[in-house]
Amino acid sequence: MLKLIHVEDDADIREIAKMSLDLAGDFEVVQCDCGEDALEKVQDYTPDVILLDMMMPGMTGRQTLEEMRKLPHLADVPAIFMTARAQHAEIEELRNVGAADVISKPFDPMSLADQIKNAIRK
Repeated sequence: MLKLIHVEDDADIREIAKMSLDLAGDFEVVQCDCGEDALEKVQDYTPDVILLDMMMPGMTGRQTLEEMRKLPHLADVPAIFMTARAQHAEIEELRNVGAADVISKPFDPMSLADQIKNAIRK
């Protein structure tokens, strides 16, 4: 069972992702609606993978990941970004800050679990 923390401000996307990952049966999912909430939850939770929305009010996904990386137990946890702005330059920039992968929105709920598993195997 892979422990995943999902940080997404859109409640509908959180729900679709949770249903998709629950259906796959390979994930224990903790969800957060903002970067600040995620940073609070990871104080005593160590996920196997971090799934982050890129554009959120307050802290962006990138800022959230930068703060998470300061915590020793999260320094090497694979991070995957989800974004509607998946242009080549932005994808490269996210990979340069440590993203294991970038998933484009809208995403395919039926393949989300496999996309995550493939990204953390790379």
